[in-house]
Amino acid sequence: MKEPNSIKTADLLQRRRAPLKTPTELTRTATKDIAGAMNAILADVFALYLKTKNFHWHMSGPHFRDYHLLLDEQADQLFAMTDPIAERVRKLGGITLRSIGQISQMQRVLDNDAEYVEPLDMLAELADDNKMLTSRLREAHDVCDEHRDVATASLIEVWIDETERRTWFLVETTRRRN
Repeated sequence: MKEPNSIKTADLLQRRRAPLKTPTELTRTATKDIAGAMNAILADVFALYLKTKNFHWHMSGPHFRDYHLLLDEQADQLFAMTDPIAERVRKLGGITLRSIGQISQMQRVLDNDAEYVEPLDMLAELADDNKMLTSRLREAHDVCDEHRDVATASLIEVWIDETERRTWFLVETTRRRN
């Protein structure tokens, strides 16, 4: 008969070698579907964050200060979404993004590598990207609803509101007055 300490040691070693897995009452299919949807959102949020910072860094013109500060605030809000998204995927027992390469493969937000972009064009492009992110968040919410994952759906609802606010600010900032 094995001694209790050796059984505990063997059990601990077995758990250390086990793949990353978090217990959840959701089915494997639910975990796979929700983790997939949220990893795509995470890739989009990282891409939109970097694009927003890029435009923030390269802003110019008579409204420089206002636009620069607006984009910095929006980038901070986007970055603040990343950890809760990734941690939610892990709480469900899923695996999250591991690299810039994965982000670039999964992102649906288009990069803008142009050497110069007019300030109002930057803002309009970010408004469109945020509108697209709202749509993708709603799609992810539908996946959560399908699998009765109210916790992830609740987080998504907050992010939809924040994304709609960013869109609103960007649209109002670019609105042409007659």
